[in-house]
Amino acid sequence: MRTIRVSLAVTALAAALTLTACDSKSGDDGAKAADCAVAVKVGPGNAATSAGDTGNVPVTVTNRGSDKCTFKGFPGVEMTGGSSSWSVGKEQDAKPAKVTLQKGEAATFTITYVRGDGGSLSAPTRTVKISIPGAGDAKAYPWSYGEVALKTPDTPDASVSPIQVAGD
Repeated sequence: MRTIRVSLAVTALAAALTLTACDSKSGDDGAKAADCAVAVKVGPGNAATSAGDTGNVPVTVTNRGSDKCTFKGFPGVEMTGGSSSWSVGKEQDAKPAKVTLQKGEAATFTITYVRGDGGSLSAPTRTVKISIPGAGDAKAYPWSYGEVALKTPDTPDASVSPIQVAGD
């Protein structure tokens, strides 16, 4: 996987705002196209206000750098709190489609979760780490939607949908 090298100042800003996603397209000569940068925005969501309620948090991925970016699959989502982390599973029965974004276009996915009660089967989530399929390292984003219920001590009562074109 290739990464774009930039000055330290630009890197710090870019780390706060973007993920780098690889576009698998290639030209007739087999050369890979340049990597593309995407901006990721978490929320605002439909927060679960009480223990046992279900909430939905939309995540928007916008192509900010390349002429075309192509994604397929489920994003990786990991909830973290303190020294603990919990991997979010894929939405059952969902079938990911290939999504191609032109520069400036957006796609979305949703994190669905059940609000925890603060007890031993709750994940004190403070951040979510998100990775886009075929992209570089995951980036962390604040989680302001409260604790997440756990099905087991290692499994959050949460799921992530596949990436889809915004508005679908």
